[in-house]
Amino acid sequence: METEQLRRTGDDGDVTRADSLAREIFSGVANKWALLIINVLAEDTLRFTELRAGVGGISHKMLTQTLRGLERDGLVHRTVYPTVPPRVDYHLTEPGQELRATVNGMCAWTRKHLGAIEAARRRFDDQAP
Repeated sequence: METEQLRRTGDDGDVTRADSLAREIFSGVANKWALLIINVLAEDTLRFTELRAGVGGISHKMLTQTLRGLERDGLVHRTVYPTVPPRVDYHLTEPGQELRATVNGMCAWTRKHLGAIEAARRRFDDQAP
């Protein structure tokens, strides 16, 4: 970790630089699972099984890995209750809620342009050799 922190120089906010912190963060949140988890969490506090049910197609392992990354970046808060079996809840932090607004915009854009994109794909696929 110290080596990674020492390696960072210049403008760490530049997502176009391969070694920037911004690129690292962007890559972590700009994947389908992270975006879907953020969308499902919305303003709710959910348990792991509720999250998994809300994000269709995600494996136990991928949900665990993605949640850990979102927690590490401070976008998701994890609360463990000392029960048997342990109860674990997840909710979005303030930065996570801000990111959710962007995710909602992406979801709205997808719904708005779904038909046009579907038609473009059909035209492209029909022309493919």
